[in-house]
Amino acid sequence: MKADQIIKNAKIFTSDKDHPQATALAVKDGKFVYVGDEAGLSDFEGEVTDLGGKFIMPGIIDSHVHVTIGAAFDYTDVGEFVLCDSKQKALEFMADFIKNNPGLERYRFYMEKASLNGEDLVKEELDAICPDSELVILEGECHSAWVNSKVLDKHGITYETPDPAPGLSYYVRKDGKLTGNAFEAAAWRFLFDHLRDNLTDEMIDASISRWIEYCQKMGVSAVFDAGFPEHNWLQERFYSYMREMDKQGRLPVYVDGSYFLTNWNEVKEAIEETKRFSCEFNTEHLNVHTLKLYMDGTMKIRTASMLTPYEGTDELGAETYNKEEIAEIIKELNEAGLDLHVHTVGERASRIILDGVELARQDLGDDFRVKVTCAHLEVQHDDDLDRFAKLGVIANYTPWWHTGYVGEVLSALLGEKRATTMYRCKSVWDSGALVTWSSDNVAYQDFATWNPYLGMEIGMTRWLCEKTNAPEIYRMAQSFPPADEKMSIEEMILGYTINGAKQLGVEDSKGSIEAGKDADFLVFDNDLLAAEPAGFSYNEPLEVYFGGKKMK
Repeated sequence: MKADQIIKNAKIFTSDKDHPQATALAVKDGKFVYVGDEAGLSDFEGEVTDLGGKFIMPGIIDSHVHVTIGAAFDYTDVGEFVLCDSKQKALEFMADFIKNNPGLERYRFYMEKASLNGEDLVKEELDAICPDSELVILEGECHSAWVNSKVLDKHGITYETPDPAPGLSYYVRKDGKLTGNAFEAAAWRFLFDHLRDNLTDEMIDASISRWIEYCQKMGVSAVFDAGFPEHNWLQERFYSYMREMDKQGRLPVYVDGSYFLTNWNEVKEAIEETKRFSCEFNTEHLNVHTLKLYMDGTMKIRTASMLTPYEGTDELGAETYNKEEIAEIIKELNEAGLDLHVHTVGERASRIILDGVELARQDLGDDFRVKVTCAHLEVQHDDDLDRFAKLGVIANYTPWWHTGYVGEVLSALLGEKRATTMYRCKSVWDSGALVTWSSDNVAYQDFATWNPYLGMEIGMTRWLCEKTNAPEIYRMAQSFPPADEKMSIEEMILGYTINGAKQLGVEDSKGSIEAGKDADFLVFDNDLLAAEPAGFSYNEPLEVYFGGKKMK
């Protein structure tokens, strides 16, 4: 057989459990037609490349990113960073900035909630320093915001406005009026409203093209796009443009998309819209078959749903649905042939999803076919660690977080025991569950934390050490416990390849180097299996091939 590409004398990690190692491969028409030893190459004709022992692995699959939000943030100024240690100093900083920059239609600031030192801002205080323009302050994790009356009026939000998800995504009310503070999805509508009339096709093209270039550079051949809370209209705009890019041959990265549900009473509409997205966005490199569900929030602002209260409080966070409601959602998705991907940070959030899957499986029996993925899984209860494998639920982790990236804040939030038993990916992996890896980023910036090799390093070390290729702001003094949750390089690669393909439902064509699959593969000068974990984040492929075409 005439082959387009023949490679020998390589060290190939295939991610194929039946044949994990090979030394040679052949490619024809964008597919692997042979993977094995060099003796088997006698059946193929064509120019042979001797790689001299270089390392080859499958293309990387990032199983939870935010492609469209990243593009939107390219055109959204989050504002001046407010560095302070009290509410008064925060107000003084913002008032001074507004005074020195008069006449703007909207002022934006970015601030950690902890900077208020236990106090909080209310709209009357923001109105006092900014009476004539809109004022938006984004909280550090992008999961809450403070706004003045001008912003509330623009969006028609009053005391009677329903919360998207009471107790989780909501407008803070006190003494019979709105405070101007909004949590989770309720806050997101303030961030990107300027794009409705100002985002051009040229702007979309520039951002998506920049992201594609990064993927080609680092060897990311496929991603799961985890959606855009409260902005499915903007998500649709990006997907429509990416669909046209694909038709023009300009989208080499496979994008598995989603429709985002944040409002607890819009389930029916969301499932119908996911069906519509599935029909409208279905090209070679763009496909939508997943409902993304926002189950809980984050720990820093205590919206993540916990089984026992946050330290020193009686607060448990909140969740969107109970287990019976989750079971009903799963059964509807099952009938529609759709999948479910869920934001689950707290231990109660993931337990409710597991309980809901269990109920749905009891009702559906052998007809159950929904792929259910729980993402983030920062805190998990001991009793639930082996339930992912038993129930067939996919566990998605973001390994570059596995340093305890909020540092000393954790113990104050969770107590010492929970704070030092987080991110138990190895326990879940060893139970036999399907575990996948992701970068979970919402802004492109310099792509530093989108780096899959950073994820691999931290997955192995649980430490951003002095050798790590990462922003200084994230660096830690020591590895994060427990030490027995560290992964091996083989496990990290499998989670970033074949396991990711299974989560996306494309394991028949991607995720491993096997005859018949898309020829997505990466060539490295050094053997990744033998590389030192510390500093692993500096790795980068010499050559990148997607569908047999050289990208780099």
